Amino acid sequence: MSTFSVTVGDITQERVSAIVNAANSTLLGGGGVDGAIHRAGGPAILAECRKLRETTLPGGLPPGEAVVTTGGNLYAHYVIHTVGPIWHGGNGGEEETLVAAVANSLTLAAARAEADPPISSIAFPAISTGVYGYPKEAAYRVIYRTIRAWCDQRRDPAEIRLVLFSDEDLALFTDVTGVSP
Repeated sequence: MSTFSVTVGDITQERVSAIVNAANSTLLGGGGVDGAIHRAGGPAILAECRKLRETTLPGGLPPGEAVVTTGGNLYAHYVIHTVGPIWHGGNGGEEETLVAAVANSLTLAAARAEADPPISSIAFPAISTGVYGYPKEAAYRVIYRTIRAWCDQRRDPAEIRLVLFSDEDLALFTDVTGVSP
């Protein structure tokens, strides 16, 4: 079975096989986690994202879907880009889209468990809780529930980590899920 942990840190510094990028649909970089990953990973990530836009994703990456690129200059060999939902009050399918974003990212990672190099560990940010406005309490519950269900059924990737921005975020995560680091 896969294992789950939660920590506070800079996702661009995580020593894992893949990190998840809370991307926007353009895949061309942005603010927050997306901008930090593009800056830390260097131009190779953007080059692969542009190629995806020119070939298979001319309209951009739809919310809930995921694609994989190189990790560029990151420790992680891969970046899995996913687009989370924009919060519109909770009645516009936001939860289903967030579940899909997490599950599709895990599916891509599992598909590369035998790749060279393999994805054996993955780190997630708190998708959609920044500029997309998803309330952290609700997002933490959805993200944790989705990852926990994956861990109960799968063994790849072996290690799944949620990387939160601050100690306050970690305390809130612990409060709403009952899970401590």
